[in-house]
Amino acid sequence: MRCLMYKILIIEDDNTIAEAVRRHLAKWGYEVECVKDFAGVLEHFVRFSPQLVLVDIGLPFYNGYYWCGEIRKVSKVPIVFLSSASDNMNIVMAMNMGGDDFITKPFDLEVLSAKVQAVLRRAYAFQSQPSAIMEQDGAVLNVSDMSLTFEGKRLELSKNEFRILKLLYEHAGQTVSRESIMKRLWEDECFVDDNTLTVNINRLRRTLKEIGLEDFIRTKKGVGYQLGRRQDG
Repeated sequence: MRCLMYKILIIEDDNTIAEAVRRHLAKWGYEVECVKDFAGVLEHFVRFSPQLVLVDIGLPFYNGYYWCGEIRKVSKVPIVFLSSASDNMNIVMAMNMGGDDFITKPFDLEVLSAKVQAVLRRAYAFQSQPSAIMEQDGAVLNVSDMSLTFEGKRLELSKNEFRILKLLYEHAGQTVSRESIMKRLWEDECFVDDNTLTVNINRLRRTLKEIGLEDFIRTKKGVGYQLGRRQDG
């Protein structure tokens, strides 16, 4: 059985393992890339926009838990941990950080590909094909490169601008509370001045206005923010 053209990102610093997994999954028709710069994992993730991530726990610079947390701030893509550290504590930690499955090293490549297929099936069962773009009122948010395009004009968004917009896109038609946005932006910060969010929202509104998206983000007093339809004329 051949798979849809899903993209898989491998975050594994053992090049022998990474290449063996890459070659095996490529035979199944997946598009696979291996991270080489372990200080810039999130940048590679955003640029490649995979539909599944395979990540080791022990990595240079930051461990797999850290990168799982960083990816979870911008995406709900399935994340599968690959590790020889398979004690209960590490498995529980992996699941608590947002992991979808845990595969113990050493593993059989056929078992790995079967688990990958199962995770992808669960994640994308109701989608004809995975998408890296989101659209609202003609404004297209590209998750893969953190850009926004509207009427032929393209914006490169900052990390915070992208996170705010992506959260609002995910809840299009609904009001998103200030608390939810602050949690998405500053998940690891315990004490963030509420005014900081206002500053970020106002800066994003000015940026959107530059490409004709004035009033694209509406304030719902006492509640939060919502993506609003443009007012023409």
